[in-house]
Amino acid sequence: MINTPLRSVTPTIDIYIKLAQYPILCDMIRVRMREELFRRGIISQEDFEKEVKNKAMESQRREGLQDPYSQEEASIWNKRKERVRDFQTDAYFANNLGSAVLDGIVDEVLHSQPSPTDSVQLTFNPEIAPWELLFRQGEIYERMPPPEREKTNHHLQEIKVVLIKRMISDQLPFIGVAKKVFTIGDLRRIYERLIGLGKIGGKAAGMVLAWRILQQQDAEFGPDISKLVGIPDSYFIGSEAIYDFRLANKLDNYMNQKYRPLDEIREDYPRIVEAHLQGRFSEPIVEQLRLLLANIGNDPLIVRSSSLLEDNFGFSFAGKYHSYFCPNQGAPEENLAALLEAIKRVYASTLNPDAILYRQQHGLIDYDERMAILLQRVRGKQYGRYFMPTVAGVAFSRNPFRWNPKIRRQDGFLRAVWGLGTRAVDRVEHDFPRMIALSHPQLRPETTAKAMRQYAQWYVDVIDLEENTFKTLHVRDVLRTDYPELRFIASLDKGDYLQEIMGAGMVTSQDQFVLTFNNLTKDQKFIKLMRTALHRLETTYMVPVDVEFTIDIVNQYPYPEYKLHILQCRPLSQRSDESAVVIPPDIPQEDILFKSYELIPDGRAEGIRYIIFVDPEKYAAIPDTAIKLELGRIIGRLNKRLEDEQFVLMGPGRWGSANLELGVRVTYADIFNTKVLVEIAVMKNGHSPELSYGTHFFQDLVESGIHSLPMRLGNGKGCFDWDFFRNAPNALAHLLPGDAHLSDYLHVIDIATTSGPDRRLNILMDGANDEAVGYLVAGEWQRSDNNEGQLSTF
Repeated sequence: MINTPLRSVTPTIDIYIKLAQYPILCDMIRVRMREELFRRGIISQEDFEKEVKNKAMESQRREGLQDPYSQEEASIWNKRKERVRDFQTDAYFANNLGSAVLDGIVDEVLHSQPSPTDSVQLTFNPEIAPWELLFRQGEIYERMPPPEREKTNHHLQEIKVVLIKRMISDQLPFIGVAKKVFTIGDLRRIYERLIGLGKIGGKAAGMVLAWRILQQQDAEFGPDISKLVGIPDSYFIGSEAIYDFRLANKLDNYMNQKYRPLDEIREDYPRIVEAHLQGRFSEPIVEQLRLLLANIGNDPLIVRSSSLLEDNFGFSFAGKYHSYFCPNQGAPEENLAALLEAIKRVYASTLNPDAILYRQQHGLIDYDERMAILLQRVRGKQYGRYFMPTVAGVAFSRNPFRWNPKIRRQDGFLRAVWGLGTRAVDRVEHDFPRMIALSHPQLRPETTAKAMRQYAQWYVDVIDLEENTFKTLHVRDVLRTDYPELRFIASLDKGDYLQEIMGAGMVTSQDQFVLTFNNLTKDQKFIKLMRTALHRLETTYMVPVDVEFTIDIVNQYPYPEYKLHILQCRPLSQRSDESAVVIPPDIPQEDILFKSYELIPDGRAEGIRYIIFVDPEKYAAIPDTAIKLELGRIIGRLNKRLEDEQFVLMGPGRWGSANLELGVRVTYADIFNTKVLVEIAVMKNGHSPELSYGTHFFQDLVESGIHSLPMRLGNGKGCFDWDFFRNAPNALAHLLPGDAHLSDYLHVIDIATTSGPDRRLNILMDGANDEAVGYLVAGEWQRSDNNEGQLSTF
């Protein structure tokens, strides 16, 4: 037997086999091979590239392309040339220079690789360095004693910036804050939990940045609250994964949806969702998610959108993209299937009509919308068959509502609920979160037991562990006397008064509860934690913020402890016209159309020509659901018809409610051109609906420069000129002739026609004195864009 080493038949295959051993470095090696060919005069670079082009065109014909210019995209043509270029490089090198020269080139390239070192000098370019090299070098700098670290701090800052730009955000305001507070250890932990390529997205970035800010222990940051603040166990699917998913499943043709008319976008969206649900993920992504679920166990998960646009440009995208709870109580493959479906639904939500319209309205439509995914272990604890947090909600570092002159806006504001926080950020039926002014936490908008009972939370969102599903249940179907934190969230309902629960011994099985959170708001430890966290975040961001959160209550003797978990944090949109408004004392009574006195914001809207009015009493009497749905669609058409005019919307209860009994069902797409959205709450049988304070819907209004004005009627406060609104000529038939048949329910008042060509409606809102007035005034009017909102650039 001949004992010789195996080798290939031709020198070219020898070269190919040699390079196959260096799957990453082979590109750099081939560049050096071509340089050597050109240097030695074996072939000129120009002739070489001509051959590459000719052979690439030959390969097109061989593969059956009759019209390459229309049949092959530019990216495929470039890939074709790259492959032909590599084949040509190997062939020329094998036939003219051989393996010995190649071995020298390989050694040269290998020795040029950056390698780990204990040197304090930065001997490589961080912008192109491998991940591990960046982490190791950054850890060397952070381990140095303070005097030495000061000398290399510029190198450490550069490494942090490179890591932040690669996997978190390339927004300069974000980087400016993040590089000061993140450690290399923080950044490594994010990297280790990143699935796929790309960035972690705006929502995830805001969460980790807020957490790191609140972990600072420097005296300049104020009291140390680091042990009292955390974030949920979190994982991230990188923003490039959505590209791979859409390309593999032939969904990339939907990316031009954003340029279609809104009606087409609405019509196509259900089909787009279904197409995404039929898609399949690559096996590496599926395997990593399978490992994630094995690590999580049977704890519930929430799948949240985290787009690169979301929370990162000073636009919150609040509620525009979808999030989904995964109870995670099934067999492993069932849990995996539910998780994959939730991710697909989040991907599809990038093309939902409200998100696209929001981007159009804010000049973001031409940005490429890359959607990362934030996977969080749901914070909470099990109570019987249900899983939910004790307290959840949304917090604002600036209080937009003052129901009492004592309230200080700068101390912040909470919307708190028992159970999952969805009931605090969404507009829900028959329910009210607890509104807490952090400057005066026990000062409620309601003053009587009856009002406190009426405006309490009566439904709770939970995860039903037995049925493996998300549920909304009545509080009395869940809350029992054995609930560990009962005294913090509930009061005893004694009919004429509500009594605080001081201990378990004073509660019996016959007692009825009202969720008041009174004992929680009396504890200065809790109030101080929330005030400190919000103030520190606002100071560091340099703009007001809003934070979604949960609270763990640790019952211990003699006093409880509280732990704040940050779910997300984003800059809070503000208006440019929130300066003090003074209402003239001498407005003629006959010119006043309405006054309101509760929860008034600051602002003004002047020169209003059109009022779109839905009579609350007539709306309540409509027997046909189809008519109520059609009213919302007509308002959408009026929004388009009057886009170049100044108009306001006035109607019953909750604009945008899913429950047609509580208000007209509209979306952001139907109302974004209005200047003021007046929500009329008419007392009926002692009850009136909650308005939009602090919800995602409210955020839409703020960001669009739309004032939300609550108006409670029938409680002895305020006034409303029913005769004017009901009897003024109706311009609906003139503006939308096809909708004239619903003129009985929807009234469009043209002030210029009704009251005179020089007359308009002014609305002044004085938040300091909790008073608003709408009145007619004469003047010379022209269209103005001065009511646009002022947004944060963070």
